[in-house]
Amino acid sequence: MASKQKVSIFWFRRDLRLFDNTALQQALDSRYPVLPIFIFDTNILDKLANKHDARVAFIYNNIKHLKETLETKGATLEVIHNPVEAAFKTLLEKYDVHAVFANKDYEPEAVARDTFVRGLLHEQHIPLHLFKDQVIFEGAEILKQDGSPFKVFTPYKKAWLAKFHQLKTTPIQDAGYDGFLQTKPLAMPDITSLGFYAVDSGFPPIEVATSLIKNYDQTRDFPSVDGTSRLGVHFRFGTISIREKALKAAPLNAIWLNELIWREFYSAILQHWPHVVTHSFHSKYDLIPWINDHGQFALWCRGMTGYPLVDAGMRELNATGYMHNRVRMVVASFLTKHLLIDWRWGERYFADKLLDYELASNNGGWQWAAGTGTDAQPYFRVFNPESQAAKFDPDKVYIKKWVPEFDTPVYPEPIVDHKTARERAIQTYKAVVS
Repeated sequence: MASKQKVSIFWFRRDLRLFDNTALQQALDSRYPVLPIFIFDTNILDKLANKHDARVAFIYNNIKHLKETLETKGATLEVIHNPVEAAFKTLLEKYDVHAVFANKDYEPEAVARDTFVRGLLHEQHIPLHLFKDQVIFEGAEILKQDGSPFKVFTPYKKAWLAKFHQLKTTPIQDAGYDGFLQTKPLAMPDITSLGFYAVDSGFPPIEVATSLIKNYDQTRDFPSVDGTSRLGVHFRFGTISIREKALKAAPLNAIWLNELIWREFYSAILQHWPHVVTHSFHSKYDLIPWINDHGQFALWCRGMTGYPLVDAGMRELNATGYMHNRVRMVVASFLTKHLLIDWRWGERYFADKLLDYELASNNGGWQWAAGTGTDAQPYFRVFNPESQAAKFDPDKVYIKKWVPEFDTPVYPEPIVDHKTARERAIQTYKAVVS
């Protein structure tokens, strides 16, 4: 019986790139040739009801590109369609595994998965090495002077920037190919065998014009203007390096860098207080007597509320998997304040639809809008969708693009009166917090 090939395994997850990939470099620095793998985990895929899910297509396309790139250099990428446990049991039968390298994921389900895999590997005396990669700073790296985590963004940002400006590191250059296992190409499952369809979603490009970042603070609030980078999906799946983008953005535009800091703040909140996944950050807000009208929720989902900016945002989301950030705040505030529908309903809907869905940021954004989260907008602040439209889409360019029947007899009347709904929301919240 032939002896098994001795390898180090690098496990691609939320880091779909060869450039500036921390755990990949660590694997290549190990003593043994590196076999890269990606697992299409059936435990995750089976939960996705939409078989045209653009996120699966985005991942698939990038994995295919990585595999083809590696194969031009005599290496390959082993793509597995199975539960994680079964995938690793097969790998351990096939190879003599020295160690497994991967980058950290901070979402609670991912942490539980990694704990399980660590135990599985430990039975075979194989270490699992995890490294920081999807954030500049982990939650435990940015703390108050007393060692406790920040709950408010502004002081967190100040501490983050102070630490960031002390960084001496630069992105790791392309890892090269000498350290990879040289082997014949391995077959990759077709996307249809995963249970999904190929989707051409017009994925946003990785490269962003320098002028866009320089002007970000002036253009970011106007949904009809191409003034945002739309890099969220690339940060989510690690097709770009957070370190490289932050280092390049810092001298160009403080407001754009600020958005990256918000992302890290919400990641830190999730790391320190994982209960936010299912509960309000401030437990008292779990006592809000939400109305949760299913009919009104359905109209919100379809973009038929009678408030043009809200409807435009929801239709953009449904059609493209994207929504402008200013509009996200307006539609979230409308659902939670005007309609008094539980923020978790909206968060789940966004989670199903957003191409750039990221648990920490989505949860943080929804709890901010609902007034239930850390450093959230106060409960008595209720966005007026009409004044927001007048300020940020004054010529109705965005609205008319997504709501072509706007200002015609067929466009619906508002499902709630703003003034009445605002007062109802304030009184409802006040009764809980007072």
